[in-house]
Amino acid sequence: MTDKPKSHGRLAMRPTLQPRSLMDAPELRGSWVAKVITLFPEAFPGVLGESLTGRALKHGAWRLETIDLRPFGEGKHRNVDDTPAGGGAGMVLRADVLSRALDRAAEGTPADRARWPVVYLSPRGRRFDQATARRWSRAEGITMLCGRFEGVDERVLEEYGIEEVSLGDFVLTGGEIAAQAMIDATVRLRPGILGNAASTEEESHASGLLEHPQYTRPAEWRGRPIPPVLLSGNHAAIEQWRREQSEKITRERRPDLWNKHESGD
Repeated sequence: MTDKPKSHGRLAMRPTLQPRSLMDAPELRGSWVAKVITLFPEAFPGVLGESLTGRALKHGAWRLETIDLRPFGEGKHRNVDDTPAGGGAGMVLRADVLSRALDRAAEGTPADRARWPVVYLSPRGRRFDQATARRWSRAEGITMLCGRFEGVDERVLEEYGIEEVSLGDFVLTGGEIAAQAMIDATVRLRPGILGNAASTEEESHASGLLEHPQYTRPAEWRGRPIPPVLLSGNHAAIEQWRREQSEKITRERRPDLWNKHESGD
């Protein structure tokens, strides 16, 4: 018998005659759910349990469920990996082991990938961006598969129609850090999480540009004053200054984003 997924966040309980020890994890009605398949469930919630995402998790605005891959392993030692077919270094996560975990994660979720994406955190995947976070935030939830070692058997990616997504052009030892970063970026776009919808509209990448510089008190610090326009009270001038700064920073730091913005893509 496999271990039950570990859930974080307030649960909406439903009456049942089954003993609680035999129940699947109770559903959290109306809230976005992240299911994470991992060999290191103790790594969660990690930073997701802090600040605004942590408060929202505690109050049930979203739910995190970790599914430990190890109990789905083969044999006495619950092996989850084997040597690469054709030879090579490292180990590869087995398709049969992964399929059992994915089937468990799929229980109670819609098959429509638009409503419930299934994602493998992979350095060869399409790069994660704000548009992806926005798309995921509009779904009912997401299942994330955290890889380890040399990756996963390709057949399971094909069989389950899994979307491969990369945090960036570098390699991590596993997908857990990437999963937390992507979940954070997604959860904060959900209604009511930040408490101020304007925050997500004005920040970097929301308009395709990097964010303008920010300032606060004191008015002067170590001989560096706040730009006078920001203290003028002229909202039109402030908006124009911020736009110009966003364009300037984007051109200088991210010419790829600037070219995309200019082309209207």
